[in-house]
Amino acid sequence: MKIVIADTTSLISLLLVDKLDLIEKSIGQYFIPEAVWNELVNYSNPNFDLRNLPEIKNHVLKIHTKNYLHSIMDLGESEAVTLYNEMGADFLLTDDNKARQIAESIGVNCIGSIGLLIKSKENGLLTELRNIFEIWFNNGRYFSKSLLNEILKKYDEELI
Repeated sequence: MKIVIADTTSLISLLLVDKLDLIEKSIGQYFIPEAVWNELVNYSNPNFDLRNLPEIKNHVLKIHTKNYLHSIMDLGESEAVTLYNEMGADFLLTDDNKARQIAESIGVNCIGSIGLLIKSKENGLLTELRNIFEIWFNNGRYFSKSLLNEILKKYDEELI
């Protein structure tokens, strides 16, 4: 089974559309560092589904090595990369472009929420992407409309 370390941005994206389960169905077991947990419980959005937080709490792990990346990344992302390295994880799930660029530059294998959804669709776990993309777009998630429409076009779905 593959191991995924998730950061706050991707978890929020998946919680907004009630698709957190796709991490384990499509890739493998996921874990989050304590800093990501703290960011989640302090996140405020009327559309944020707090019902899944107790489930997520069971995936929280403490990092044991020094977090050298905190000076160049936010705390949640830097702890996620540190935990990725500690566990020898297979993927870092992040929607933060800066964090992804830094992580990939040091050899971290990254995937974003969009990549996870595409993988899930191709594996038959999702029938459509449009409704999810529309919710993200309407809730101010940081995905460009042109990127979302490009993906929808590839899968012959109605554009947003």
